[in-house]
Amino acid sequence: MSRRRRAALLLGLALVLGTLAASDVARREAALRDQVGPAVEVLVAREPLRAGRRVEPDDLAVRRLPERFAPAGAPAVPELVVGERLAVAVPAGAPVGEHLLERAAGATPVMRRGERAAEVVARGSPELIAPGGRVDVVVTSERGDGGSGEARLALEDVEVLSARPVPSSAREGAGPQVAATLLVTVRQAVYLAAAASFAGDIRLLARPPGDRRRAGVAAVGADLTVLAD
Repeated sequence: MSRRRRAALLLGLALVLGTLAASDVARREAALRDQVGPAVEVLVAREPLRAGRRVEPDDLAVRRLPERFAPAGAPAVPELVVGERLAVAVPAGAPVGEHLLERAAGATPVMRRGERAAEVVARGSPELIAPGGRVDVVVTSERGDGGSGEARLALEDVEVLSARPVPSSAREGAGPQVAATLLVTVRQAVYLAAAASFAGDIRLLARPPGDRRRAGVAAVGADLTVLAD
């Protein structure tokens, strides 16, 4: 066998082995992705944080982790932890969530079957929106051109489990904001999650103590036309 033919055979064998190896690596990577899940965003500490420290915006960073290794129920929403004190020390790069805060050590609210605790950052009065109170939720949609769309009374008579003002350094836009945990149904929790991602504005309207009356359907268009009441 000539040297040229032998070299061609060796080259062909190398290509076949390389293709098989690449295919095997691709299969292993796909299997690993199936096991750990897609990447999700998680709040982490930029540097070591001591217990008792009040969390500041610069203390936090967002990192993408495989879903399997991300803390359960820990959305990457800085407003939910900024301004609160840590109950424990947090190493650099470790996830930071509400479960690490001093206020999480208090009594756990009782939830019935079918209920969920949904976190939302919305415009509202920090003085009037407090744990144990009740609120209505108004959601304003966003038009395709970026302007405000229809404002609609989305949820009524929702119990507030926890609430605190969002520090001015951590919020965007004008007007006070609160980070609140609301006691809602599963469907309402899914709606609030979608509103947080796609709505132009979310507002919490404090209800007077003892007022459990329903207002019914209410919506106003961008031109201030009453669409329903």
